[in-house]
Amino acid sequence: MPDIQSSYLQVLRDFVRSGSEDCRPYMDGLKPELHSLLPEDVITLHEKCMLRLLEDVNSTDADLYYKRSFLFLTEMVLLSRKREDVDRRDILIAHLKDKILNNANSFRTMSSKYENVLQHMDSGIALFDPEGFLSFANVKLGQFLGLPRKSMIGKTLYELIRMRKISKGMRRLLIKLHREMFLYRLPFQEVIDEKGQHFLVTAKYDEELDGDILISVKDVTDFKRIEQSAYYNDKLAMLGKIAASIAHEIRNPLTSIRGFIQLLQPELHKLGKQDYAEIILSEIDRANDIIFEFLNSSKPTAPVKEKVQISSLIKEIVLLFQSEAVLKGCDIQLGDSDPNLYVWVDVKQIKQVLLNLVKNAIEVISGVPGSYGLIRIRTMQVENQVWIYVEDNGAGMDQKTLSKLFDPFFTTKQDGTGLGLSVCYRIIKNHGGVIHVESEVGEGTSFRIQLPLN
Repeated sequence: MPDIQSSYLQVLRDFVRSGSEDCRPYMDGLKPELHSLLPEDVITLHEKCMLRLLEDVNSTDADLYYKRSFLFLTEMVLLSRKREDVDRRDILIAHLKDKILNNANSFRTMSSKYENVLQHMDSGIALFDPEGFLSFANVKLGQFLGLPRKSMIGKTLYELIRMRKISKGMRRLLIKLHREMFLYRLPFQEVIDEKGQHFLVTAKYDEELDGDILISVKDVTDFKRIEQSAYYNDKLAMLGKIAASIAHEIRNPLTSIRGFIQLLQPELHKLGKQDYAEIILSEIDRANDIIFEFLNSSKPTAPVKEKVQISSLIKEIVLLFQSEAVLKGCDIQLGDSDPNLYVWVDVKQIKQVLLNLVKNAIEVISGVPGSYGLIRIRTMQVENQVWIYVEDNGAGMDQKTLSKLFDPFFTTKQDGTGLGLSVCYRIIKNHGGVIHVESEVGEGTSFRIQLPLN
Protein backbone atom coordinates (compact mmCIF):
# COMPACT_ATOMS: atom_id res chain seq x y z
CA MET A 1 0.00 0.00 0.00
CA PRO A 2 2.78 2.56 0.71
CA ASP A 3 4.12 2.08 -2.85
CA ILE A 4 0.63 2.44 -4.31
CA GLN A 5 0.01 5.53 -2.18
CA SER A 6 3.23 7.16 -3.38
CA SER A 7 2.40 6.45 -7.03
CA TYR A 8 -1.23 7.54 -6.61
CA LEU A 9 -0.19 10.80 -4.91
CA GLN A 10 2.26 11.67 -7.70
CA VAL A 11 -0.28 11.00 -10.48
CA LEU A 12 -3.05 12.84 -8.58
CA ARG A 13 -0.78 15.86 -8.06
CA ASP A 14 0.17 15.98 -11.73
CA PHE A 15 -3.46 15.78 -12.87
CA VAL A 16 -5.00 18.44 -10.55
CA ARG A 17 -2.20 20.88 -11.38
CA SER A 18 -2.32 20.26 -15.12
CA GLY A 19 -5.73 21.84 -15.76
CA SER A 20 -6.60 18.97 -18.14
CA GLU A 21 -10.10 17.48 -18.22
CA ASP A 22 -8.92 14.07 -19.49
CA CYS A 23 -7.61 11.64 -16.86
CA ARG A 24 -6.65 8.83 -19.27
CA PRO A 25 -3.07 9.96 -20.03
CA TYR A 26 -2.38 9.87 -16.28
CA MET A 27 -3.98 6.48 -15.56
CA ASP A 28 -1.74 4.06 -17.43
CA GLY A 29 0.81 3.66 -14.66
CA LEU A 30 -1.89 3.00 -12.03
CA LYS A 31 -4.02 0.44 -13.89
CA PRO A 32 -2.14 -2.71 -12.76
CA GLU A 33 -2.09 -1.60 -9.11
CA LEU A 34 -5.73 -0.45 -8.96
CA HIS A 35 -7.09 -3.69 -10.44
CA SER A 36 -6.16 -5.38 -7.16
CA LEU A 37 -8.10 -2.86 -4.98
CA LEU A 38 -11.76 -2.69 -4.08
CA PRO A 39 -13.64 0.60 -4.63
CA GLU A 40 -13.72 1.39 -0.88
CA ASP A 41 -9.94 0.86 -0.73
CA VAL A 42 -9.50 3.36 -3.58
CA ILE A 43 -11.66 5.90 -1.71
CA THR A 44 -9.54 5.51 1.45
CA LEU A 45 -6.33 5.82 -0.58
CA HIS A 46 -7.66 8.92 -2.34
CA GLU A 47 -8.58 10.65 0.93
CA LYS A 48 -5.10 10.06 2.38
CA CYS A 49 -3.43 11.43 -0.73
CA MET A 50 -5.69 14.49 -0.82
CA LEU A 51 -4.74 15.36 2.77
CA ARG A 52 -1.07 15.19 1.80
CA LEU A 53 -1.67 17.22 -1.35
CA LEU A 54 -3.50 20.06 0.44
CA GLU A 55 -0.85 20.60 3.12
CA ASP A 56 1.03 23.24 1.14
CA VAL A 57 -1.63 25.01 -0.92
CA ASN A 58 -3.74 28.09 -0.30
CA SER A 59 -7.52 28.10 0.08
CA THR A 60 -8.25 29.07 -3.54
CA ASP A 61 -6.10 26.27 -5.00
CA ALA A 62 -7.45 23.77 -2.48
CA ASP A 63 -11.03 24.43 -3.59
CA LEU A 64 -10.01 23.89 -7.23
CA TYR A 65 -8.07 20.72 -6.38
CA TYR A 66 -11.10 19.25 -4.61
CA LYS A 67 -13.31 19.78 -7.65
CA ARG A 68 -10.78 18.23 -10.05
CA SER A 69 -10.02 15.33 -7.70
CA PHE A 70 -13.66 14.21 -7.92
CA LEU A 71 -13.27 13.58 -11.66
CA PHE A 72 -10.00 11.74 -11.04
CA LEU A 73 -11.44 9.55 -8.28
CA THR A 74 -14.45 8.58 -10.36
CA GLU A 75 -12.13 7.21 -13.08
CA MET A 76 -9.95 5.42 -10.51
CA VAL A 77 -12.91 3.65 -8.94
CA LEU A 78 -13.92 2.38 -12.37
CA LEU A 79 -10.43 0.83 -12.71
CA SER A 80 -10.69 -0.99 -9.38
CA ARG A 81 -11.49 -4.70 -9.01
CA LYS A 82 -15.01 -5.54 -10.18
CA ARG A 83 -17.55 -7.13 -7.88
CA GLU A 84 -20.40 -9.30 -8.90
CA ASP A 85 -22.71 -7.07 -6.89
CA VAL A 86 -23.21 -4.26 -9.40
CA ASP A 87 -25.88 -2.56 -7.31
CA ARG A 88 -23.46 -2.31 -4.38
CA ARG A 89 -20.88 -0.75 -6.70
CA ASP A 90 -23.38 1.89 -7.85
CA ILE A 91 -24.27 2.62 -4.21
CA LEU A 92 -20.59 3.05 -3.36
CA ILE A 93 -20.06 5.46 -6.25
CA ALA A 94 -23.12 7.50 -5.23
CA HIS A 95 -21.88 7.52 -1.64
CA LEU A 96 -18.46 8.60 -2.90
CA LYS A 97 -19.96 11.54 -4.80
CA ASP A 98 -21.87 12.72 -1.76
CA LYS A 99 -18.82 12.41 0.47
CA ILE A 100 -16.54 14.37 -1.87
CA LEU A 101 -19.14 17.09 -2.38
CA ASN A 102 -19.67 17.37 1.36
CA ASN A 103 -15.93 17.59 1.97
CA ALA A 104 -15.56 20.27 -0.72
CA ASN A 105 -18.45 22.30 0.70
CA SER A 106 -17.10 21.93 4.21
CA PHE A 107 -13.65 23.07 3.12
CA ARG A 108 -15.13 25.99 1.19
CA THR A 109 -17.22 27.05 4.22
CA MET A 110 -14.24 26.81 6.55
CA SER A 111 -12.05 28.74 4.10
CA SER A 112 -14.69 31.47 3.81
CA LYS A 113 -15.01 31.67 7.59
CA TYR A 114 -11.26 32.10 8.09
CA GLU A 115 -11.10 34.75 5.37
CA ASN A 116 -13.97 36.66 6.99
CA VAL A 117 -12.08 36.62 10.29
CA LEU A 118 -8.98 38.08 8.59
CA GLN A 119 -11.07 40.67 6.71
CA HIS A 120 -12.61 42.03 9.91
CA MET A 121 -9.52 42.15 12.10
CA ASP A 122 -8.52 45.55 13.52
CA SER A 123 -5.04 45.08 12.03
CA GLY A 124 -4.07 45.41 8.40
CA ILE A 125 -2.90 42.06 6.96
CA ALA A 126 -0.83 41.61 3.79
CA LEU A 127 0.73 38.45 2.35
CA PHE A 128 3.46 38.75 -0.27
CA ASP A 129 4.48 35.65 -2.24
CA PRO A 130 8.15 34.68 -2.81
CA GLU A 131 8.22 36.75 -6.03
CA GLY A 132 7.12 39.85 -4.10
CA PHE A 133 3.51 40.03 -5.36
CA LEU A 134 0.68 40.81 -2.95
CA SER A 135 -1.52 37.68 -2.80
CA PHE A 136 -3.82 38.71 0.06
CA ALA A 137 -4.85 42.01 1.70
CA ASN A 138 -7.70 42.62 4.11
CA VAL A 139 -10.12 45.56 4.30
CA LYS A 140 -8.26 47.29 7.14
CA LEU A 141 -5.04 47.47 5.14
CA GLY A 142 -6.93 49.16 2.31
CA GLN A 143 -8.30 51.72 4.80
CA PHE A 144 -4.80 52.46 6.13
CA LEU A 145 -3.43 52.98 2.62
CA GLY A 146 -6.53 54.73 1.28
CA LEU A 147 -6.88 52.18 -1.55
CA PRO A 148 -9.57 49.68 -2.59
CA ARG A 149 -8.50 46.24 -1.42
CA LYS A 150 -8.99 44.53 -4.79
CA SER A 151 -6.88 47.13 -6.60
CA MET A 152 -3.83 46.09 -4.55
CA ILE A 153 -3.93 42.32 -5.21
CA GLY A 154 -1.24 41.09 -7.60
CA LYS A 155 0.97 44.17 -7.25
CA THR A 156 4.46 44.42 -5.82
CA LEU A 157 5.25 46.89 -3.05
CA TYR A 158 7.06 49.04 -5.61
CA GLU A 159 3.91 49.14 -7.75
CA LEU A 160 1.82 50.05 -4.70
CA ILE A 161 4.17 52.96 -3.97
CA ARG A 162 3.64 54.29 -7.50
CA MET A 163 -0.18 54.20 -7.35
CA ARG A 164 -1.65 57.68 -7.77
CA LYS A 165 -4.11 57.45 -4.89
CA ILE A 166 -1.30 56.96 -2.36
CA SER A 167 -0.58 60.19 -0.44
CA LYS A 168 2.96 61.59 -0.37
CA GLY A 169 3.33 60.89 3.34
CA MET A 170 2.19 57.28 2.96
CA ARG A 171 4.48 56.86 -0.07
CA ARG A 172 7.47 57.90 2.07
CA LEU A 173 6.45 55.40 4.76
CA LEU A 174 6.14 52.57 2.22
CA ILE A 175 9.59 53.34 0.81
CA LYS A 176 11.00 53.22 4.34
CA LEU A 177 9.23 49.92 5.09
CA HIS A 178 10.48 48.43 1.81
CA ARG A 179 14.04 49.26 2.80
CA GLU A 180 13.75 48.14 6.43
CA MET A 181 11.66 44.98 6.02
CA PHE A 182 12.23 43.66 2.50
CA LEU A 183 15.91 44.53 2.16
CA TYR A 184 17.15 44.45 5.80
CA ARG A 185 14.44 41.96 6.92
CA LEU A 186 13.75 43.66 10.24
CA PRO A 187 10.97 41.91 12.19
CA PHE A 188 9.11 45.05 13.28
CA GLN A 189 9.06 48.79 12.71
CA GLU A 190 7.14 51.65 14.34
CA VAL A 191 6.22 54.50 12.01
CA ILE A 192 4.28 57.79 12.24
CA ASP A 193 2.24 59.03 9.29
CA GLU A 194 1.70 62.62 8.16
CA LYS A 195 -1.36 62.93 10.45
CA GLY A 196 0.57 61.90 13.55
CA GLN A 197 -0.91 58.40 13.74
CA HIS A 198 1.37 55.68 15.12
CA PHE A 199 1.53 52.30 13.35
CA LEU A 200 3.30 49.14 14.49
CA VAL A 201 4.34 47.08 11.46
CA THR A 202 5.51 43.50 11.96
CA ALA A 203 6.84 41.05 9.39
CA LYS A 204 7.17 37.26 9.57
CA TYR A 205 9.63 35.37 7.39
CA ASP A 206 9.08 31.89 8.91
CA GLU A 207 9.96 28.74 6.99
CA GLU A 208 6.36 27.61 7.52
CA LEU A 209 5.29 30.36 5.12
CA ASP A 210 7.33 28.75 2.27
CA GLY A 211 9.02 31.98 1.25
CA ASP A 212 5.96 34.20 1.69
CA ILE A 213 6.19 37.36 3.82
CA LEU A 214 3.31 38.08 6.21
CA ILE A 215 2.93 41.76 7.11
CA SER A 216 0.60 43.05 9.84
CA VAL A 217 -0.10 46.75 10.48
CA LYS A 218 -1.74 47.90 13.72
CA ASP A 219 -2.83 51.43 14.63
CA VAL A 220 -1.33 52.01 18.10
CA THR A 221 -2.13 55.74 18.30
CA ASP A 222 -4.42 55.31 21.33
CA PHE A 223 -1.85 53.15 23.11
CA LYS A 224 0.79 55.80 22.46
CA ARG A 225 -1.46 58.50 23.92
CA ILE A 226 -2.02 56.42 27.04
CA GLU A 227 1.70 55.75 27.28
CA GLN A 228 2.46 59.44 26.76
CA SER A 229 -0.11 60.42 29.39
CA ALA A 230 1.50 58.05 31.90
CA TYR A 231 4.90 59.47 30.95
CA TYR A 232 3.66 63.03 31.59
CA ASN A 233 2.17 62.00 34.92
CA ASP A 234 5.45 60.44 36.00
CA LYS A 235 7.34 63.57 35.01
CA LEU A 236 4.93 65.86 36.80
CA ALA A 237 5.02 63.67 39.92
CA MET A 238 8.81 63.90 39.89
CA LEU A 239 8.52 67.64 39.32
CA GLY A 240 6.27 67.94 42.38
CA LYS A 241 8.83 66.24 44.59
CA ILE A 242 11.61 68.50 43.33
CA ALA A 243 9.43 71.59 43.76
CA ALA A 244 8.50 70.73 47.34
CA SER A 245 12.15 70.31 48.29
CA ILE A 246 13.46 73.52 46.71
CA ALA A 247 10.58 75.92 47.44
CA HIS A 248 11.70 77.02 50.90
CA GLU A 249 15.38 76.67 50.03
CA ILE A 250 15.16 79.35 47.34
CA ARG A 251 12.23 81.62 48.20
CA ASN A 252 13.26 82.27 51.80
CA PRO A 253 16.74 83.61 50.90
CA LEU A 254 15.22 85.68 48.08
CA THR A 255 12.75 87.23 50.51
CA SER A 256 15.61 88.17 52.85
CA ILE A 257 17.67 89.65 49.99
CA ARG A 258 14.70 91.67 48.78
CA GLY A 259 14.09 93.06 52.25
CA PHE A 260 17.71 94.18 52.71
CA ILE A 261 17.84 95.77 49.24
CA GLN A 262 14.73 97.79 50.11
CA LEU A 263 16.44 98.94 53.30
CA LEU A 264 19.52 99.96 51.32
CA GLN A 265 17.56 101.87 48.69
CA PRO A 266 17.91 105.30 50.41
CA GLU A 267 21.68 104.87 50.68
CA LEU A 268 21.97 103.76 47.07
CA HIS A 269 19.86 106.75 46.05
CA LYS A 270 22.32 109.09 47.77
CA LEU A 271 25.17 107.47 45.86
CA GLY A 272 23.29 107.75 42.58
CA LYS A 273 22.99 104.00 42.27
CA GLN A 274 19.20 103.80 42.48
CA ASP A 275 19.12 101.94 39.15
CA TYR A 276 21.09 99.09 40.70
CA ALA A 277 18.48 98.61 43.40
CA GLU A 278 15.65 98.58 40.87
CA ILE A 279 17.44 96.01 38.70
CA ILE A 280 18.09 93.74 41.70
CA LEU A 281 14.47 93.99 42.87
CA SER A 282 13.07 93.31 39.39
CA GLU A 283 15.34 90.27 38.98
CA ILE A 284 14.30 88.95 42.40
CA ASP A 285 10.65 89.39 41.42
CA ARG A 286 11.35 87.57 38.16
CA ALA A 287 12.99 84.69 40.04
CA ASN A 288 9.97 84.54 42.37
CA ASP A 289 7.63 84.41 39.34
CA ILE A 290 9.60 81.52 37.84
CA ILE A 291 9.50 79.65 41.14
CA PHE A 292 5.75 80.30 41.45
CA GLU A 293 5.17 79.01 37.92
CA PHE A 294 7.38 76.04 38.68
CA LEU A 295 5.41 75.20 41.84
CA ASN A 296 2.11 75.72 40.04
CA SER A 297 3.12 73.36 37.24
CA SER A 298 3.96 70.61 39.69
CA LYS A 299 0.73 70.83 41.66
CA PRO A 300 -1.97 73.23 40.48
CA THR A 301 -4.63 73.95 43.07
CA ALA A 302 -7.84 71.94 42.86
CA PRO A 303 -10.33 73.71 40.57
CA VAL A 304 -13.08 75.71 42.28
CA LYS A 305 -15.78 75.29 39.67
CA GLU A 306 -18.62 77.63 38.84
CA LYS A 307 -21.13 77.84 36.02
CA VAL A 308 -19.91 80.22 33.32
CA GLN A 309 -21.08 81.22 29.86
CA ILE A 310 -18.38 79.98 27.51
CA SER A 311 -18.94 82.75 24.91
CA SER A 312 -18.37 85.52 27.48
CA LEU A 313 -15.21 83.81 28.73
CA ILE A 314 -13.80 83.67 25.19
CA LYS A 315 -14.72 87.33 24.55
CA GLU A 316 -12.73 88.40 27.62
CA ILE A 317 -9.65 86.59 26.29
CA VAL A 318 -10.02 88.28 22.88
CA LEU A 319 -10.37 91.74 24.47
CA LEU A 320 -7.27 91.21 26.61
CA PHE A 321 -5.08 90.48 23.58
CA GLN A 322 -6.72 92.61 20.88
CA SER A 323 -4.34 95.56 21.15
CA GLU A 324 -1.18 93.44 21.52
CA ALA A 325 -2.18 91.37 18.50
CA VAL A 326 -2.61 94.50 16.34
CA LEU A 327 0.80 95.80 17.42
CA LYS A 328 2.42 92.51 16.43
CA GLY A 329 0.72 92.31 13.04
CA CYS A 330 -1.97 89.72 13.59
CA ASP A 331 -5.73 89.56 13.95
CA ILE A 332 -7.82 87.60 16.46
CA GLN A 333 -11.13 86.32 15.14
CA LEU A 334 -13.91 85.00 17.33
CA GLY A 335 -15.97 82.26 15.74
CA ASP A 336 -19.68 81.72 16.28
CA SER A 337 -20.51 80.55 19.78
CA ASP A 338 -23.80 79.38 21.27
CA PRO A 339 -24.85 81.96 23.93
CA ASN A 340 -26.75 79.22 25.76
CA LEU A 341 -23.65 77.06 26.16
CA TYR A 342 -22.50 76.94 29.80
CA VAL A 343 -19.75 74.94 31.43
CA TRP A 344 -18.68 74.26 35.02
CA VAL A 345 -15.00 75.27 35.36
CA ASP A 346 -12.54 77.16 37.51
CA VAL A 347 -12.69 80.44 35.59
CA LYS A 348 -9.26 81.63 36.75
CA GLN A 349 -7.53 78.39 35.71
CA ILE A 350 -9.26 78.08 32.32
CA LYS A 351 -8.39 81.74 31.63
CA GLN A 352 -4.79 80.89 32.43
CA VAL A 353 -4.86 78.08 29.86
CA LEU A 354 -6.45 80.21 27.12
CA LEU A 355 -4.17 83.18 27.83
CA ASN A 356 -1.15 80.91 27.53
CA LEU A 357 -2.30 79.46 24.19
CA VAL A 358 -3.19 82.84 22.65
CA LYS A 359 0.04 84.41 23.91
CA ASN A 360 2.08 81.58 22.38
CA ALA A 361 0.21 81.98 19.07
CA ILE A 362 0.94 85.73 18.94
CA GLU A 363 4.62 85.17 19.69
CA VAL A 364 4.91 82.48 17.00
CA ILE A 365 3.17 84.62 14.37
CA SER A 366 5.21 87.74 15.19
CA GLY A 367 8.37 85.67 14.72
CA VAL A 368 7.53 85.06 11.04
CA PRO A 369 8.52 88.25 9.13
CA GLY A 370 6.37 89.53 6.29
CA SER A 371 3.35 87.33 7.09
CA TYR A 372 -0.19 88.31 8.07
CA GLY A 373 -1.07 86.50 11.26
CA LEU A 374 -4.50 85.14 12.04
CA ILE A 375 -5.65 83.59 15.31
CA ARG A 376 -9.12 82.06 15.39
CA ILE A 377 -10.95 81.02 18.56
CA ARG A 378 -14.16 79.02 18.24
CA THR A 379 -16.30 76.74 20.37
CA MET A 380 -18.81 73.97 19.76
CA GLN A 381 -20.78 71.40 21.69
CA VAL A 382 -20.03 67.75 20.92
CA GLU A 383 -22.36 65.42 22.82
CA ASN A 384 -21.73 66.11 26.53
CA GLN A 385 -18.55 68.12 25.97
CA VAL A 386 -17.60 71.63 24.92
CA TRP A 387 -14.71 71.89 22.48
CA ILE A 388 -12.62 75.07 22.38
CA TYR A 389 -10.31 75.60 19.40
CA VAL A 390 -7.36 78.00 19.35
CA GLU A 391 -5.93 78.01 15.82
CA ASP A 392 -3.19 80.03 14.15
CA ASN A 393 -1.53 80.25 10.74
CA GLY A 394 2.00 80.45 12.12
CA ALA A 395 5.08 78.42 11.24
CA GLY A 396 3.67 75.15 12.64
CA MET A 397 5.61 72.32 14.28
CA ASP A 398 7.12 69.01 13.23
CA GLN A 399 6.27 65.65 14.79
CA LYS A 400 9.36 65.66 16.99
CA THR A 401 8.34 68.96 18.60
CA LEU A 402 4.72 67.83 18.96
CA SER A 403 5.76 64.68 20.81
CA LYS A 404 7.52 66.76 23.52
CA LEU A 405 5.20 69.78 23.57
CA PHE A 406 3.69 69.18 27.02
CA ASP A 407 6.94 68.01 28.65
CA PRO A 408 8.05 70.19 31.59
CA PHE A 409 11.04 72.41 30.68
CA PHE A 410 10.70 71.73 26.94
CA THR A 411 10.59 75.01 25.02
CA THR A 412 11.44 76.37 21.58
CA LYS A 413 11.72 79.97 22.86
CA GLN A 414 15.04 81.52 23.78
CA ASP A 415 13.69 83.00 27.02
CA GLY A 416 10.99 80.40 27.78
CA THR A 417 10.81 78.25 30.91
CA GLY A 418 9.05 75.32 29.22
CA LEU A 419 6.42 75.19 31.97
CA GLY A 420 3.44 76.99 30.43
CA LEU A 421 1.98 74.13 28.39
CA SER A 422 2.69 71.55 31.07
CA VAL A 423 0.61 73.74 33.43
CA CYS A 424 -2.17 73.87 30.80
CA TYR A 425 -2.07 70.10 30.44
CA ARG A 426 -2.42 69.55 34.18
CA ILE A 427 -5.22 72.13 34.59
CA ILE A 428 -7.31 70.61 31.81
CA LYS A 429 -6.71 67.13 33.18
CA ASN A 430 -7.83 68.26 36.66
CA HIS A 431 -11.07 69.45 35.03
CA GLY A 432 -11.67 65.96 33.61
CA GLY A 433 -10.85 67.11 30.09
CA VAL A 434 -8.19 66.56 27.46
CA ILE A 435 -6.09 68.85 25.27
CA HIS A 436 -5.07 67.86 21.73
CA VAL A 437 -2.78 69.60 19.28
CA GLU A 438 -2.44 69.22 15.51
CA SER A 439 0.24 70.99 13.50
CA GLU A 440 2.14 70.88 10.23
CA VAL A 441 5.26 72.81 9.34
CA GLY A 442 4.26 75.87 7.33
CA GLU A 443 0.52 75.24 7.86
CA GLY A 444 -0.08 76.51 11.41
CA THR A 445 -1.23 74.90 14.65
CA SER A 446 -4.60 73.96 16.16
CA PHE A 447 -5.16 73.32 19.88
CA ARG A 448 -8.41 71.62 20.90
CA ILE A 449 -9.57 71.68 24.52
CA GLN A 450 -12.32 69.22 25.42
CA LEU A 451 -14.16 69.92 28.68
CA PRO A 452 -17.16 68.10 30.19
CA LEU A 453 -20.31 70.21 30.37
CA ASN A 454 -21.20 69.07 33.88
